Amino acid sequence: MGASKEIRFDGRVAIVTGAGGGLGRVYALEFGRRGAKVVVNDFGGARDGSGEGAAGPADKVVDEIKALGGEAVANYANVATPDGGESIVKSAVDAFGKVDILVNNAGITRDAQFVKFKDGQMVGQMSEEAFDLVVAVNLKGVFNCTQAVVPYMIKNGGGVVLNASSVVGLYGNFGQTNYAATKFGVIGMTKTWARELGKYKIRVNAVCPGFILTDMVLKMPENVLAAMAAKSPLGRLGTPEEIANTYLWLASDESSYVHGTAISVDGGVIP
Repeated sequence: MGASKEIRFDGRVAIVTGAGGGLGRVYALEFGRRGAKVVVNDFGGARDGSGEGAAGPADKVVDEIKALGGEAVANYANVATPDGGESIVKSAVDAFGKVDILVNNAGITRDAQFVKFKDGQMVGQMSEEAFDLVVAVNLKGVFNCTQAVVPYMIKNGGGVVLNASSVVGLYGNFGQTNYAATKFGVIGMTKTWARELGKYKIRVNAVCPGFILTDMVLKMPENVLAAMAAKSPLGRLGTPEEIANTYLWLASDESSYVHGTAISVDGGVIP
């Protein structure tokens, strides 16, 4: 049996939010390596308009994509605001003339127990600020960017919207009321938009990663990593490339009849 043909995105334009590091960086690099023109969004510092000054996270990823022979531009808008969503889409249209793929990857955590008691007394709780901030980025950010991009996709005859959820959005997680709520919400929006946007040939899906070996996870103690791996029937944690491969497949014509679903990539944690 011969090797499978690599999925390519030549002539297509992809936006990846929250792509200055972590999983988003891997997604952006893979899209760029496979021929897509990429808008790399990250909410952080940037070079000035002349390209001088210290490179921000998105600029560095753009440089990596260019080193691979791809095309990319950086964007530093905040997905949590409607103007930010518009700015990200405008970056793609101004640089490349259209948008074919939107990966709503930007996300944050602000973990705390909902209510924490000790010796019969409340000693802590999740703050309103922590709840609102996570909702603003993880949930409203997905809303803002998708609402900004859909009119362009409709005019262009279709597109693909991919939303970052999590297995936490399927079964919850201790200390993550805010994060779990947003990831549940992302799945709800995905299924709703699939019903509304399918007639415009816009496919919408969500990806629910499990325990993945990101740089942040790799800094955890060995015993914690072992306990996480033990929760998977495969007995290991996933790699960023395995999650990226799922996004690539969902963005491609290979998955042309996959629409309105939330795909778990978790090694069987959720049976």
